Amino acid sequence: MTTAPAPTTAPAPVVPAPSPAPHRPLLDWRIRFGVLSLIWGFSFLFIKVGNEAFAPLYVTLGRMLFGTAVLFAVLAVKRERLPRGVRVWGHLAVSAFFLNALPFSLFAYAELTIPSTLAGICNAASPLWAMLLAVVVVSDDRPTRQRVAGLGLGFVGVLIVLGAWQGFSGQDPLGTVLALVASASYAVGWQYVRRTLGGAGGSHLSKSGTQLLLGTVQLAVVAPVFAPTPGSFPALPLLSVLALGALGTGVAFLIQYGLVEEVGPTTAMMVTYFVPVIATAAGVAILGEHLTWNTPVGALVVLAGAALTQSGTRRPRAPRTKIPRT
Repeated sequence: MTTAPAPTTAPAPVVPAPSPAPHRPLLDWRIRFGVLSLIWGFSFLFIKVGNEAFAPLYVTLGRMLFGTAVLFAVLAVKRERLPRGVRVWGHLAVSAFFLNALPFSLFAYAELTIPSTLAGICNAASPLWAMLLAVVVVSDDRPTRQRVAGLGLGFVGVLIVLGAWQGFSGQDPLGTVLALVASASYAVGWQYVRRTLGGAGGSHLSKSGTQLLLGTVQLAVVAPVFAPTPGSFPALPLLSVLALGALGTGVAFLIQYGLVEEVGPTTAMMVTYFVPVIATAAGVAILGEHLTWNTPVGALVVLAGAALTQSGTRRPRAPRTKIPRT
């Protein structure tokens, strides 16, 4: 949360001014919740269209660049400073890798061979990976039987989505693995943020803007080495990358940050369960992707398992840093 500026001193005693009325958002939180669901749901479609003209690493680089521009514009308007300290910047660089550069790139590579619908469903497996990480790694968030059951149910749902009974012949195995590893990267990043940045100074907005900046630098170094530089910039793919970054990363974070402040993280995180539904609808309706019965059924099982893994979760004592995602 942004720290309020210190009051100026007056030459003579004055009557304290009345406290300003609390700021009320122009739109009800339910409307903003729906907008956030749409933005993140359509992000997988934007990736697919961006891949038609640009290498996946450049799709991700553009996404990071435009997302950073949005957050830094807001930082400039609010006149907020970037975090201080080499140690904080080092932690933010690691967070940028696991929460932005790596998963964004993996999803882009995955969508070269798998539909955007499947990528959106794999993204919903993030809470399952977080639960698995809590089981394997000793943490302050010990799993309950109900949450372990949710973990098992969720991975059964993944097997249904992939059509395990037919030998996974319906989907590209490498692309699917890349998308699942991307969702696992979020879980690793969240755990790292909790342990290293929960009590760090500075606002969530300044830390997230810095994180995106560092992730952009990481991609700017890697992309020219491992991917061909774009020779042209077709309008539709370019607009898709612009929307992916400015909306799906920049504006989406600002909406999420406002939701967390207003209705709390538990309600705000419910958007995770709407994203694969919208991603599936967009992929089928706009891109004409083929949808078999096991995809929506498996997705529902995944979401049910993810919901169970989030039930009865202890709230950490240290405040969490809200980081922009998909």
